[in-house]
Formats: sequence, C-alpha cells, structure tokens
Amino acid sequence: MLKEAKHILQSMRPHQWVKNFFIFAALIFSGHLFNITNLIDTILGFFIFSIVTSSIYIFNDLIDIEKDKLHPEKSLRPLPSGKLSKEYAVISSFLFAVLSLVVSFFLNQYFMIFLLAYIALNVLYTFILKNIVLLDIMAIAAGFVLRIYAGAVLIDVPVSEWLILCTILIALFLGFSKRRAELITLELKANIHRSVLTHYSPQFLDQMIGIVTASTVMSYALYTISEETVLKFGTKNLIYTVPYVLYGIFRYLYLVHKLERGGNPTLTLLKDVPMILNIILWILTVSLIIYMK
Repeated sequence: MLKEAKHILQSMRPHQWVKNFFIFAALIFSGHLFNITNLIDTILGFFIFSIVTSSIYIFNDLIDIEKDKLHPEKSLRPLPSGKLSKEYAVISSFLFAVLSLVVSFFLNQYFMIFLLAYIALNVLYTFILKNIVLLDIMAIAAGFVLRIYAGAVLIDVPVSEWLILCTILIALFLGFSKRRAELITLELKANIHRSVLTHYSPQFLDQMIGIVTASTVMSYALYTISEETVLKFGTKNLIYTVPYVLYGIFRYLYLVHKLERGGNPTLTLLKDVPMILNIILWILTVSLIIYMK
C-alpha cells in the first residue's frame, strides 16, 4: 500500500505545480498581496488547482500509457513502467478531481467554474486538440489563462488585458519550445510518441518561437509603461523589470538550443540556477516597486 501511495505521489508530479503559481498573478498585480484574507484564499486556491492538475496528469498517463513506453523519460513514470496499477490510477484521478471540486465549491463557486473549465479543456485536449497542429499548443496556453482568471475570481478583482496577453505569449513560447525539444530528442520516433509532431519541424518551430519571443518582450515592455499601469501603481519604475524578462527569455532559448533542454519546461526551469535566481529577483523587484512606494 505504501509503495502504491509513493507511486501515486510521483504520478501527481508535484514539481509541475510550479505552473499553478500563475494563480498568484492577480493577487500581486492587483496590489492585494498583503491582504491576509485574499492571500489565504489564493494559497488555498493554489493547492486546490494543483490537486486538479495532478488528477489530469494521472488521467493523461492512463490514456497515453502505450505511447509513453516509447519515450526515454516518460517510460520511467509509474504507470508506463508498470510500478502503478491502472486500477489505483483510475481511482486516484477520480478522487482527486471530485475532492478538489467539492472543496472549491465551498471556497468560491466562481473558482469552481474555472476548475471545471480547466478539466473540460484538458479532456478535450487529451482526445482531440493534442492531435491538431497549432491548436495543441494554443490549448496549453488557454490552460494558463484559466489559471489567471481563477486567481482573479478568488479575490474578486478584474483581470488586466495586458496580463492575459503576456500570459498567452509566454505560454506559447514555452509550448513551441517544448515541441521543438521533443522533435530533437525523439527524432524518428517523434510521430509515434505524439502524432501531431509530424506536422512540425525545427525550422517552423524556430519561426514561431521567434515571433512569440519578440511579442512577449514587447507586450511586457508596453505594459510597464502604459498609462493604465502608471495610473494604477503610481509609478513608472516597472520598466526596470524588463531586463529580467529579457534575460529569462534569452536564458531559456540558450537552454533549448545549446543544451537541448525544454522537453519538460518545468524541470528545465527548476534545475537551472541562473533562471531560478532571475525569477526570484524579478518577483522581488516587482513587489518592491508596487508595494514600496
């Protein structure tokens, strides 16, 4: 039983919960970071959303179990490797989804609606969207947008259009980089593991990455100096956080192109010390500018 629990925890992929920190974006950029009630609600929302994403990860592993056996890294996961039984995986995925929805209902019913939307999006992605070129990556970006809105409804604040735009672009950047890494890593087996990779090529993905890279940097830079932002925070100093965004983009491109990482964006970020330090410094600088006026 303990072994099964261990394998279930591994299948939940706690390291992927980093993506759910996007829920905190509305809290930070609304100026409510030190509102204790809002902070507690957002923290609870983070863990609830993380349980939902873990339910989806286990569900995806169940659907893709045969294809994952062909992947050099995914084949080591509990389900493809045979360490976790399908029965335990099915029960765990279902219980995690139900538990998170029930708890979210009592926390914030609008938040629960976005959880349901996220689950529906991922089910649609698993069976349809992941096989359609470009829409597969756009669906991933939509998941990040849902995280932003989920965080906003938790504390009842409007969502900035700039925040949504920047989120979409950075998610597309990570998505295209992930597909490129998969093509390079899997080579001839790429289309067997993920059929949509047949429609991609490194050259095409490099063009897409170039477009979203430039768009991400420009969108963030324009956000920091927009009249709306200056009036909201009473300062023009957010422009000084642009170098962090530039470095983060450039560093990630270096990891993808020179070190051939990027197949797992979360692990790529978590294992790279310069990237971690850059993100921490960006968060600290943004917080100081917004809250220490």
